[in-house]
Amino acid sequence: MTAAFQTLLARPWIWSFVGAKKANVKPEHNEDYGDAWTFVCIDPDSKLVPSWWVGQRTAEDAWAVLTDLRSRVTDRIQLSTDGHKMYLTATAEVFSDDELDFAQVVKKFTSQPKPENVKYSPEPVKYVTIKKVTGSPDPAHISTSLVERQNLTIRMSMRRFTRLTNAFSKKLENLTAAVSLHFMYYNFARPHMTLTKRAGGIKTTPAMAAGVADHVWTLTEIAALLESN
Repeated sequence: MTAAFQTLLARPWIWSFVGAKKANVKPEHNEDYGDAWTFVCIDPDSKLVPSWWVGQRTAEDAWAVLTDLRSRVTDRIQLSTDGHKMYLTATAEVFSDDELDFAQVVKKFTSQPKPENVKYSPEPVKYVTIKKVTGSPDPAHISTSLVERQNLTIRMSMRRFTRLTNAFSKKLENLTAAVSLHFMYYNFARPHMTLTKRAGGIKTTPAMAAGVADHVWTLTEIAALLESN
């Protein structure tokens, strides 16, 4: 799947875990146990998610998802990420200077004590700094808001990402398969409300908007991909 994107947003991770949270991993557990992080890249125009990756918060994982992204784009792109340093190294290794306009959205959070009954409320944002890294990114398109909103879609669509439940994956392989199935369905089989409205009421998926599909896929078509392999 390749497409001509102009702007792409990358979010370094959304948290989940395999078998047990990192703090509860025991010596007898296998190496897959513990926290897992899903990287997501999304095109704000077509809403397509061309690349994702389940791994850890390392430069190697950032390199892996960006390498996959590079293989799926045909033109120069603008990329926005948060301020994690791993992206500085990974983008320099994966993209040449004439392939990428890159900026980071660096958020400074205010540290405040939380009440005992509040566990997952995010810290207030104190200020946001835009850091241009490579090329000439258009300031009007430097943002990570849409990909951060994608985190809600992930949590609402995949039980494995729901906090405070026992629906977590028991194997890393299972988590990776679930994420892949989710994004296949999201890209090809789930009409997007904004895209459908833009198309005059014709049900439109992100893949259709990106020009890599000509119809809304059915679950039967998705399942047939497994049979063909």
